[in-house]
Amino acid sequence: MKTTTTWKSGLAFDSVQPNGAKIEINATSGFSPKALLLSGLAGCSGVDIVDILEKMRVPFAGLVMEAEAEQTDDYPKVFKEIHVTYRIRTEEANRDKVVKAIELSLDKYCGVAAMLKKNSAIRYTLHIDPTSL
Repeated sequence: MKTTTTWKSGLAFDSVQPNGAKIEINATSGFSPKALLLSGLAGCSGVDIVDILEKMRVPFAGLVMEAEAEQTDDYPKVFKEIHVTYRIRTEEANRDKVVKAIELSLDKYCGVAAMLKKNSAIRYTLHIDPTSL
């Protein structure tokens, strides 16, 4: 895996992957580096959950993840604890399977979670919304 990050001006950078995908990093007006870490955790876990639920043949119509971190007061300010809220549109009868998918992601498959867990506790909450299926 490789990225190339180039300073643009001020606190703004562009980061590019070899496949051409590009993201702007900006500590004052865009995604900060730490926000990207949280987004990476949510995206990594989300990919796992979708894949696992599809393999389990669990129907769902939407998945939203909110990742929030509490930081230390001293420098370097690192994440003490991360909380992820999963909101999924599926039937309540699927709760156990959704929980299994989340826990498999956070405990076994998501490499971002594995790296972050070396310094930060990761906890989650699940909200199931059966409407709009």
